[in-house]
Amino acid sequence: MSPLAFAAHGALGALDAASQRALFDRATSGDADVRARTARVISRVRAEGDAALLAFAREFDGATLTALEVRHEAWDAALATLDPALRRALERAAANIRTVHDAFRPVSHEVATADGAVIGRRPDPLARVGVYAPGGRATYPSSLLMGAIPARVAGVGEVIVCTPPDATGLPSPVLLAAAAIAGVDRVFAVGGAGAVAAMAYGTASIPAVDRIVGPGNAYVAEAKLQVSGVVGIDSPAGPSELLVLADASASAPVIAREMLAQAEHDPVAAVVLVTDAPALAAAVVRELAVRLDAEPRRDVIRAAFAARGGIVTVDSLAEAIAFANRWAAEHLLLAVHQESQDLVLAQLRSAGTIFVGESSSVAFGDYMSGANHVLPTGGLSRIWSGLSTLDFVRWTTWQRIDRDAARRLSSDVDTFATAEGLPAHAAAARQWGGA
Repeated sequence: MSPLAFAAHGALGALDAASQRALFDRATSGDADVRARTARVISRVRAEGDAALLAFAREFDGATLTALEVRHEAWDAALATLDPALRRALERAAANIRTVHDAFRPVSHEVATADGAVIGRRPDPLARVGVYAPGGRATYPSSLLMGAIPARVAGVGEVIVCTPPDATGLPSPVLLAAAAIAGVDRVFAVGGAGAVAAMAYGTASIPAVDRIVGPGNAYVAEAKLQVSGVVGIDSPAGPSELLVLADASASAPVIAREMLAQAEHDPVAAVVLVTDAPALAAAVVRELAVRLDAEPRRDVIRAAFAARGGIVTVDSLAEAIAFANRWAAEHLLLAVHQESQDLVLAQLRSAGTIFVGESSSVAFGDYMSGANHVLPTGGLSRIWSGLSTLDFVRWTTWQRIDRDAARRLSSDVDTFATAEGLPAHAAAARQWGGA
């Protein structure tokens, strides 16, 4: 059993400045080299279009492509040959995602003011969206489902997918199968920052979209930020995060398993326990040390704990809640006594998604519960929300002001406009004063 190192370990009030920074400074977009290389890729795609994408496929993916679009026959073949158990799991996940997102679809509203004006607001689906699906070392069919299905539920006119090819010239078969299950319209064998640029600006083969969603590496994330002035994106995303908020009733083995599961994502994944029970904190550390050597991805986990992991103790549950709202986790596991869960849940304001109770494993949300796993990281859940059908609509607002309402509004609008030095506005309102 090897000793474990954490970026922050101990009572919150006793942590030094370096440990505090390791806990709270989780931004990942500060690499100047990544920004510059991404900008060059985007510029080249804008200038050269498909030719640049074909060249990038040779350079980065080792693939010589004759076309960027993947024919439907390849999707059908991938789905037909998919392992039956995996196909059942994907189809079950897809059904749950549809059910959950359909229930939370935005709806139209109209309201009448005291003056008699009627104001309405209607959600209109976007015309076309693009879903980025990582390939190569990281292949996540679950993320493809999470991006494409809410778009379909929202009524988006066309959903396209970009995902890198392998040396055969085709994307991962499981991603093609997931595309078929999700019911997307088109798939392109294009990866990295080039795919984001193509979806943002359009090429001869790939149409420009209204919004780009989906996870990716540092270059994909940076590309989405760089094109966000011309196309919508989902929330900025970085390495996976988990905050476990626990009291003395929590199970140390359960918490240890959850922390191991999220830390195995990435050497810079952020995984933290905050608790008002020092004995639980010590027990979790022992469990982690016992279990770690048996984990196939133990080197990744160990690196994550050392870089951004934390075992933090506080004096009260209220202090733990305050810490959670400040830390603003991607995933928050609430492992407190059942009688306290709803009270604590009501006070948590900054988390991408909250898993209430120990049996609500984050793994269920990653794959199968139906809630979306495309979530803000790096503390940005204090201002961003997880992906939903809201990301795939824009709102149209209308106003009906009949003659009676116009008469009631005219005098005050005349006064307002005159105060702002806009006499034509004042006159436009004043003409209805005697209506």
